[in-house]
Amino acid sequence: MRISTIFCLCPVLVCLCFLQRCYGVSHHVPTSKVPITKNQTKLANGETEVHHRPKRGWIWNQFFVLEEHIGPDAQYVGKLHSNSDKGDGSVRYILSGEGAGSIFIINEVTGDIHATESLDRERKAHYVLHAQAFDRNTEKPLEPKSEFIIKVQDINDNAPKFPDGPFVAAVPEMSQVGTSVYQVTASDADDPTYGNSARVVYSILQGQPYFSIDPKTGVIRTALANMDREAREHYAVVIQAKDMAGSVGGLSGSTTINITLTDVNDNPPKFPQKNYQLYVPESAQVGKPVGKIKANDEDLGVNAAIKYSIINSEGAATFSIATDRDTREGIISLKKPLNYERKKTYTLHIEGVNTHVEPRFSYLGPFKDTATLKITVGDVDEPPVFSMDYYIMDVYENAHIGTEVGAVTARDPDSKNSPVRYFINLSEHGDKYFNIDMDSGVIKTTQSLDREDMPWHNITVMASEVDNPSLLNHVPVTVQVLDVNDNPPEIKTDEEVVVCESSRPGQVIQTIAAVDKDDFANGQRFSFSLLSGIPVNPNFTLKDNEDNTASIIARRRRFSRLVQELYELPIVVWDGGEPALSGTSTLTLQVCPCQWNGRVQTCQDERGLLSSAGLSTGALIAILLCIVILLVIVVLFITLRRSKKEPLIISEEDVRENVVTYDDEGGGEEDTEAFDIIALRNPAAAEELKFRRDVRPESARQCGRPARGCHSPPELDQVNVQKFIKQRLVEADMDTGGPPYDSLQTYAYEGQGSPTGSISSLDSPGTHSEQDYNYLDDWGPEFQKLAELYGEDMDVAELDVAIAVTVAT
Repeated sequence: MRISTIFCLCPVLVCLCFLQRCYGVSHHVPTSKVPITKNQTKLANGETEVHHRPKRGWIWNQFFVLEEHIGPDAQYVGKLHSNSDKGDGSVRYILSGEGAGSIFIINEVTGDIHATESLDRERKAHYVLHAQAFDRNTEKPLEPKSEFIIKVQDINDNAPKFPDGPFVAAVPEMSQVGTSVYQVTASDADDPTYGNSARVVYSILQGQPYFSIDPKTGVIRTALANMDREAREHYAVVIQAKDMAGSVGGLSGSTTINITLTDVNDNPPKFPQKNYQLYVPESAQVGKPVGKIKANDEDLGVNAAIKYSIINSEGAATFSIATDRDTREGIISLKKPLNYERKKTYTLHIEGVNTHVEPRFSYLGPFKDTATLKITVGDVDEPPVFSMDYYIMDVYENAHIGTEVGAVTARDPDSKNSPVRYFINLSEHGDKYFNIDMDSGVIKTTQSLDREDMPWHNITVMASEVDNPSLLNHVPVTVQVLDVNDNPPEIKTDEEVVVCESSRPGQVIQTIAAVDKDDFANGQRFSFSLLSGIPVNPNFTLKDNEDNTASIIARRRRFSRLVQELYELPIVVWDGGEPALSGTSTLTLQVCPCQWNGRVQTCQDERGLLSSAGLSTGALIAILLCIVILLVIVVLFITLRRSKKEPLIISEEDVRENVVTYDDEGGGEEDTEAFDIIALRNPAAAEELKFRRDVRPESARQCGRPARGCHSPPELDQVNVQKFIKQRLVEADMDTGGPPYDSLQTYAYEGQGSPTGSISSLDSPGTHSEQDYNYLDDWGPEFQKLAELYGEDMDVAELDVAIAVTVAT
């Protein structure tokens, strides 16, 4: 045993020597960084001398233990021995590591190792343990701790398995021999590096002669040519995997692969029969299906898709065919109406073709088929047929009752040619205006028509056979009412006509237009004039613009709302019809105050304004009452303040006793000599050499109204106003005989830059002017009153008052 153990340890010792040479420290390490151990001696030059220990005296190697050991005794594993062991029992062996003391035990004296349990390599393949030898007497280690491995030796105790089975695979039908279908792989838990325990080979237990399998790779292939899905679609193939390379005594496992043959287009479509017959009544509706036909195809999905077509021109002109995707049937529909009297039979050549064809199966023949369909047209008693799809007729309005509008015609399309009767659908709107002759189909009026009320009438005429009144047909008839000039024109008055108070002669008040209910031919040319036979209107005149409009023009200057607020103007309008008609419309013109740009300010009275504001009578009374109460309070307050008197008895402690009062009156005319009051009354009375600040120079006073060509003196026109005022201010400060400094100073110089000039009438002559002052209307509403006064004959005094009022305003 010892010799065998040493023999087994020799390869391990060789490996360890190799590892020591490969991984040993071969480079020189500085002595300053390496501590000195007990096996080293430090020399005088600073270097260290290493003392190599003698070779280890252990005898050890890898140990092997057979898995699945069954027996009453523990399985012997191996023996540990040290060269220090003389056989006197002084050496004690210690075992530690994985399974030490439980799975593996050691004899401390002999070093024999035994396995106490049955081991499974598939659960744990090896164990790492450590051994050490001690002096039994001194308990000092004789050898350092050493590591060794116990490997579990494999036996064939696991059969091959297919972990993911059973499997599903597919292969196209008609595949060539050797076409790969599927690959299976079996797993074996045994050691593949030891013996043949995990070497698996594959074989087919069920599925021959259709399929074969590669013993080594497990690839399943087709073994039979031209397998037809239509003959057999599903196959269940049983595969066996056996270890030990398939030898006797090996373990095996099996699985099932369900193989399906997928479809290919290897079958052309076939009609069950070559000739078909179909009956279609002539009353069949266009676009509706009239029959079906189907070709059979044993393939599936797109391989069985069929497209139908009518290949002869006779059938294709009257019928159409389409494919139903769900049923793969050919749906035959009608393209044109059938007429039994014209054509009683049709022959259709129908072809069915596969839409997806595989060229490799072209040798099986053309993937299409044809069939003949004979269609017989059935005779049906049809309703009458009108000569037109719709009728358009016309009649003049105001025509006499019974006037003929038009006629409709219908006939029986059948061969017996039954008589036809006509009538108007009573549910339509036109039944109360028209009637129709039952036999001839002539339509006449039953009432007088008015184009302006209803220009078009839509009626429905129905026709039925005398022999079969239930067969009806209808046709729409449209009647247009033609226009007659029977409506006079009218003035279009969408908004009120406003006359500004500041209107001038010749000014256009408003442009008016006319409307006529008649149509374009009789109502689009109008002429306007004032009503004849009455005196000439002194206020307004009318001008025909010859474009279907007319202008109302003022004939005099100025309108006063206070004098007259409303004017009535009758206007006659003529149309261009045959015969021409006229209409008279009276326009109401309202006088309103306007702004300078002609925009109306307001034309409503107070009641209208309040009503437009949405105030009720109670609310107006409440507002007026509140205003009256406020006015009464203000008047009482002012009255009380003015009527307040001093008490009759004044207290001695009254502070007013310190106020000095004087009861004497003024000096009369003596007090007025403090300053010359005449200068304030008449600036022209001032002294010529002494320029007063409240007097205008004489040359400026001689200028009259601004429109009469007066100009300021040249010397004043060139003087700046600011400079002029400063000069007068200095003179006033230096003049000791002038008025006090806080008195009112007046200047009779207006300054430059005023575009209107002076409007003063002082020193102006009293003669009347012939000048036109209409330009004052353009200055705004502030000068409206002044313009009115200048426009009338007034003396100078009245003009002065008007100017003063205007300036104050």
